[in-house]
Amino acid sequence: MSQFVHLHLHTDYSMLDGACDVEKLVQRVKELGMPAVAMTDHGNMFGAVHFVNAAKQAGIKPIIGCELYVCKKEDHNIERTPPEGDTYNHLLVLAENEEGYRNLTKITSEASLRGFYYKPRVSKKFLADHSKGLIALSGCLKGEVAELLMDDKYEAARGAAVVEEPKVLEISESQCATVICHPAEA
Repeated sequence: MSQFVHLHLHTDYSMLDGACDVEKLVQRVKELGMPAVAMTDHGNMFGAVHFVNAAKQAGIKPIIGCELYVCKKEDHNIERTPPEGDTYNHLLVLAENEEGYRNLTKITSEASLRGFYYKPRVSKKFLADHSKGLIALSGCLKGEVAELLMDDKYEAARGAAVVEEPKVLEISESQCATVICHPAEA
């Protein structure tokens, strides 16, 4: 059985970004013997139900996530904060459990309804207020950590990456996602 699991993957539900058909995806994952796969489309969870149903039918553990657009301004709400000139970073977020799924649904809905400026953006504060049950990954080149590193701002990148309780997602033999917390390293 393959120990590799895609945790950053865009489907055709990622508008103008992904071309991966959900049905073909889960069949290929099954052929390769992967126990699980994540769906992390850009800024939305439109395909979550389709993905979960297809994955379960194929005997694959579905991991629901989203690659969020996190605005650099303190407030994402375009009614309170003029969005002009604002930029954003990407942040990959996975739902650890049902509470995480509900929070991710709140975050993506808020981003689309009140933070939409070219992309469905959300603020760090709103994300932090709804972060229970979520696992964040910083691996994208459009992420805050990578952006700071590319600008030779090592200490700022390290500060952006440090969290109190980093989590590692592991997929067990029984195809259940479990999370193991490790203390932050100094």
